[in-house]
Amino acid sequence: MSLSPKMDPGAADSLLESRRKIAVIIPCFNEAHSIADVVHGFKSVLPGATIYVFDNNSTDETIAIAGAAGALIRRETLQGKGNVVRRMFADVNADAYVMADGDATYDPSYAAQMVNRLFEEHLDMVVGTRVASNVAAYRLGHQFGNRLLTFAVANLFGKRFSDMLSGYRVFSRRFVKSFPAMSSGFEIETELTIHALELQLPVAEVVTPYRIRVTGSTSKLRTYVDGLKIVRLIVVLYKNERPIRFFSAIGGALMAVALALGIPLIITFIKTGLVPRQPTAILATGLVLLSALSFIAGMILDTVTRGRREMRRLAYLAVPPPDP
Repeated sequence: MSLSPKMDPGAADSLLESRRKIAVIIPCFNEAHSIADVVHGFKSVLPGATIYVFDNNSTDETIAIAGAAGALIRRETLQGKGNVVRRMFADVNADAYVMADGDATYDPSYAAQMVNRLFEEHLDMVVGTRVASNVAAYRLGHQFGNRLLTFAVANLFGKRFSDMLSGYRVFSRRFVKSFPAMSSGFEIETELTIHALELQLPVAEVVTPYRIRVTGSTSKLRTYVDGLKIVRLIVVLYKNERPIRFFSAIGGALMAVALALGIPLIITFIKTGLVPRQPTAILATGLVLLSALSFIAGMILDTVTRGRREMRRLAYLAVPPPDP
């Protein structure tokens, strides 16, 4: 995959700086080795933007270095990236929000292109799709896990993203102020993606390089633990957003087991008039009842889900779009 050409920051200034308020929001935890480069990078590309570093209980010099680089410092004491994103979205007001990590793995020079595309095409989210600039930058195991999870989300909710877990994103004010952030950790990117898919918001992707971490910076991602959390979130959101499909699958499985257990008993009863293995007959009957209850629960919850989706849509529409 080839990278899209970078936009000249100077050529973008007229659009970015004239009527738009841009905020760069950076969740950060122990990134003293890289945060200055990140802040300076975004300041050079988006000179009129306000840069916020939201510190998440760092124990190194992250806060001092970020402040010296020119960022506004905010703090979130609840540990976890999801908690930080929720705080950022609540506290910062802007027309466009550029979110990136503080580890210098994302290239700030693409921010102007992403912001301009957001405004010019009237989008609500632009995702920086990652292409590794170095094998060590994006480990094969992480790439495989990302593709697997992206494939799962695409088949369950819709195929509009090729890099669901990218942390480099640009949002509209409408998106930020209508997003009910519920995640606490690294599964927040999955929740952001599914929110856009469920409300059928206008989105786009921009191919961006993914760079190796600077010396001294370490990843906070716990591959297996956070991967399992993401899988769990996908299942929970599928249950919440697609209850008929979710509970119909459970009901169908229960009915299949009930038929497998019950049909031989029915055949025997027709031939002999007797019901052998009464515990099996009771079990099969119970499974049929549970299957029916599962189908009914799916129908009821689908009505609730439609109401919740309508409320989220109204919350989204209540936020005015940027001036033309």
